[in-house]
Amino acid sequence: MSFPTSLGTSTADEIHLLGQDLTADLMGKVGFGELAFWLVALRRPTPSETRVFEAVLVALADHGFTPTAIAARLTYLSAPDSLQGALAAGLLGGGSRFLGVTEDCGIYLHEALEGRDLPTDDAGWDALALEVVTATRAAGKYVPGLGHPVHKVQDPRTPVLIGIAEDEGLRGPHLRLFEAIGRVHEQVLGRKLPLNGAGVCGAALADLGLPVELLRGFALLARAAGLLGQLAEERRRPIGMDAYLTVDRNAVYVDPNE
Repeated sequence: MSFPTSLGTSTADEIHLLGQDLTADLMGKVGFGELAFWLVALRRPTPSETRVFEAVLVALADHGFTPTAIAARLTYLSAPDSLQGALAAGLLGGGSRFLGVTEDCGIYLHEALEGRDLPTDDAGWDALALEVVTATRAAGKYVPGLGHPVHKVQDPRTPVLIGIAEDEGLRGPHLRLFEAIGRVHEQVLGRKLPLNGAGVCGAALADLGLPVELLRGFALLARAAGLLGQLAEERRRPIGMDAYLTVDRNAVYVDPNE
């Protein structure tokens, strides 16, 4: 019986990863972001792809006291002997409101583009975006990647990542459709919302040809670094106990029958 793999194998004195000798070919020669891309795509990214990919990882790493960070810190407060539990608690919060939007937006754009002839100018992209947003609204659904709880006018990450993709020749159809959605959605929704950073990251990753069903994994990969930083800070300057006591001391009983 055999178990085929294109990833890693090892012997008593060698480790091979992606068909390369880990110690001779990869260590000190390949960056972690480049390797993460390679592990999923099974091809080494170009320098341009690596720059866009790593810009996405940086954009998603940490945003301060988000629910994922608070969950990690409070879990560490409860179980300081379980660093992995605190990291896991933070990562488990990656869903449709935080982090998961990266994948949701990538899938949304990918499905909207599937089987279509691509527009050749902004007017064509706007027409497609208007059609897509109108259909989403008619179905009673939300357009992933629109809106942000803090950045009400513009998410500062969005134009920067689009600019990096443009510089590297990787501003592809997913990003172009996402930008068009930003231009036309107000006509359908009746209000102007910013294109958020998680959404633009999903569009950029999809343009890199990465599987859209795995995009949440890249968001979690980035956030793992941020959560480790949060836990390191919790050790240096703890706030977990204060957060817990603030909630506990301000809890008010409410009669469930009222």
